[in-house]
Amino acid sequence: MNSGRTVLAQLFDLISKYEFDKIVKKYRGNYKSQVFSCWEQFVVMSFAQLTYRESLRDIEACLQAVSGKLYHCGIRSKVAKSTLAYWNETRDWRIYGDFAQILITEARRLYATDNKLAFDIDELVYAFDSTTIDLCLTLFPWAKFRKTKGAVKAHTLLDLRGSIPTWIHITDGSVHDVNALDELVIEIGAYYVMDRGYVDYERLYRIHKALAFFITRAKANFAFKRMYSSPVDKPKGVKCDQIVKLKGYQAKKDYPEKLRRIKYYDTTTKKTFVFLTNNFTKDAYQIALLYKERWQIELFFKWIKQHLRVKAFYGTTKNAVYTQIWIAVSIYLLVAIMKKKLNLEQSLYTILQILSISLFEKMPINQAFEDTELLNLKNGNPNQLKMF
Repeated sequence: MNSGRTVLAQLFDLISKYEFDKIVKKYRGNYKSQVFSCWEQFVVMSFAQLTYRESLRDIEACLQAVSGKLYHCGIRSKVAKSTLAYWNETRDWRIYGDFAQILITEARRLYATDNKLAFDIDELVYAFDSTTIDLCLTLFPWAKFRKTKGAVKAHTLLDLRGSIPTWIHITDGSVHDVNALDELVIEIGAYYVMDRGYVDYERLYRIHKALAFFITRAKANFAFKRMYSSPVDKPKGVKCDQIVKLKGYQAKKDYPEKLRRIKYYDTTTKKTFVFLTNNFTKDAYQIALLYKERWQIELFFKWIKQHLRVKAFYGTTKNAVYTQIWIAVSIYLLVAIMKKKLNLEQSLYTILQILSISLFEKMPINQAFEDTELLNLKNGNPNQLKMF
């Protein structure tokens, strides 16, 4: 890459401007916009994410300080606080949501051969969960959640092989987690690992009929009739492995087939777990390990909230909030793509830290990560969450 260009400009060379422009055209994003295009908005908001800006005024002041370097980064217009606020509130957030899906496709392709699971498995394994982003109901009255509290939810499907989100659906906080299953396109043969908040027998049966598998935890009031039991490996913590059928008129109507019930004792947490699955071929201990991998999605949510700006917002409208969340997701994906394309050894956290202080340096982008002292940053803080 040209050393005469800034690191920020080279960073955006890693993604397809052509695909971005196609999405902008689809939603007419630049309609009646002569001075501040969708791409400029994306670059400015990405800058805010990468450098941890606190407010619109903060963004404006910092960009004015480096105004001579903005043109070649794709920012052709003067960035005023009022201009950015207006377009965040009015420009369709789906532009950035759809572009994030393009980045998801690219990231999944790059990480297709990775396997972060504790053991080898040929099938695709996904974790499905949601995270709640709290909002002040007074400032965000549209974000219904509780009587005195506002929130939005990001329902996420995470590919456990490479910690790449493959599907994200953002809703108001009042939408129950289990309803997001209705929006999910089920892949044949894939495993869907979910906590017990997603136990809805009608929806689980839809996964079963789609020839996919689910692994979840049974609720405390789980009523069943045991058909027969299989031998178990008790030294590994498996207490029982049973084939069961549901009891209760509605439950049997919603899920008329057999289920597999596995009781497992985790020696690390000293807790007993009861799993439900429609897979009858995998070893019971392997089913328990697959559920244990679900923790990766919790790490993903914590990482995003800790290192990107998705808890404090630059605008109060629904469109502004959704725009900021989707651009934050895009930055996570962009950094993951850069890590893979440049064969970087550093963690995502370290890469973000280096980018935050070198965005307007004019050097080859990979040179910023070649210093051996910088490599040691990844071991500098044991409390930092590591996604890669």
